[in-house]
Amino acid sequence: MTALVTPFRNGEVDWSAVNTLVDRQVEGGTDWLVPCGTTGESPTLTGEESAKMLEVVLARADGRCRVMAGTGSNNTAEAVRKTRRAREAGAHAAMLVAPYYNRPTPEGLYRHFAAVAEAVDIPIMLYNVPVRTGVTIDNDVIARLRNGFSHIVAVKDATGDLDGVTDLMNRCDIAVLCGDDALAWPMMAVGAVGVVSVISNVCPALVKSLVSAASAGQGVEALRIHRKLFDLAANLGRFGPNPLPIKTALAVLGIIADEFRLPLCPLGADARAGIENVLRRHEIMEPEVS
Repeated sequence: MTALVTPFRNGEVDWSAVNTLVDRQVEGGTDWLVPCGTTGESPTLTGEESAKMLEVVLARADGRCRVMAGTGSNNTAEAVRKTRRAREAGAHAAMLVAPYYNRPTPEGLYRHFAAVAEAVDIPIMLYNVPVRTGVTIDNDVIARLRNGFSHIVAVKDATGDLDGVTDLMNRCDIAVLCGDDALAWPMMAVGAVGVVSVISNVCPALVKSLVSAASAGQGVEALRIHRKLFDLAANLGRFGPNPLPIKTALAVLGIIADEFRLPLCPLGADARAGIENVLRRHEIMEPEVS
């Protein structure tokens, strides 16, 4: 799965660039597109822009890959509304991040996700990313939700806790997807089924080759690709938090404009040059190879 960036140009969403991004992902073998998440700068999109982003991605994908809409909110009623709207638009699934800023109790987290699951019947993926939200969805809560709602089918785990992931998979049958490119292969080695990737915005075929090798039990090949992706992700990541480096990399490649929405802003010339050097060292400036 690729956590899709949202391209901007002159302050507006660049819909032509969205189509280009979708085509690149399909051609690279991506199985799912996930628009309107953290990487897509969802907090700065208006409701109308979020709705249109989903519609445009669905239309351009045109059945060539599936689309999972980011519909999370720290307002439960808003999360319900957004998820209902995504279902009506034709999304194949919804991703719901843990409510941020509020810091709800475990019972509050359960009730939040349960409210959405009771309102909408499409498949739901929970998104556990405590470094962003300030709250962790405990395994007790995840297992309770999985056992209570058959359409809560997956969790995107960005905790970095392999012990916790292993414990979760021992307790229930929820599908786990890694939420950190640097840990994709290690997490798949303990049972995760794939990755919701940021780096695949730049190199979708390479990330797909890692997932394919890991899924096929080809450990030597998976390790080779993992090391390449780890180095690429780690060196891009040192230039700032997501999505600053990945959008800058796409801008360096000439795919989107170097534009963000405040409070995010473009990186400086030195950082941009550094990102260009990383891409060139990994031969990303040339046609992508795995």
